[in-house]
Amino acid sequence: MLDKNGIAKRIAQEVKDGYYVNLGIGIPTLVANFVRDDISVEFQSENGVLGMGPFPFEGEEDADIINAGKQTITTLPGASFFDSALSFGMIRGKHVDLTILGAMEVAENGDIANWKIPGKMVKGMGGAMDLVASAEQIIVAMMHTNRAGESKLLKACSLPLTGVGCVKKIVTNLAVLEITPEGFLLLERAPGVSVDEIKAATEGTLIINGEVPEMVLE
Repeated sequence: MLDKNGIAKRIAQEVKDGYYVNLGIGIPTLVANFVRDDISVEFQSENGVLGMGPFPFEGEEDADIINAGKQTITTLPGASFFDSALSFGMIRGKHVDLTILGAMEVAENGDIANWKIPGKMVKGMGGAMDLVASAEQIIVAMMHTNRAGESKLLKACSLPLTGVGCVKKIVTNLAVLEITPEGFLLLERAPGVSVDEIKAATEGTLIINGEVPEMVLE
């Protein structure tokens, strides 16, 4: 089973040379720590940063340099800062190759719910709706079940939707799955996790084609 850093490390394998990547709040922000050194990637944050690096070491934080989740970040040589209008122009103009988001729920058809729980106060929907409507590829980083042990990979989302039919791949603490017209296709198992454990934790339709390999974390 993976922890949050393990999920981020596996997702980092999906990041390709030359990509422009938006990292959502939570687990996705950790991905920048694990991208290979031999590729060039531009990480974007919707508050107006292009060229984010890994998180700073303790004591080296600059409170003026933050991501959309208000976490202190580092920037790489050549990084730029700009207003949110330009940032969302980049997003809506489809100049982001990959968006990595957290989620409360994902449905087997690729619907995602990640911005609101009814009855709980939220500050706003943030940039998630723009991102899921505009990105070429969307990968979700999430825990497979909630704190009550209930599946977050569902036949249909019960929470207000952020986007419809937009998710392409999901990496959880248990597995890597791809959205297909038939449901969740199981691609890889987390180390030490069995197919039966993944079945038990998945409410939506789970497709298993032959032997499922255990993921390799480089």
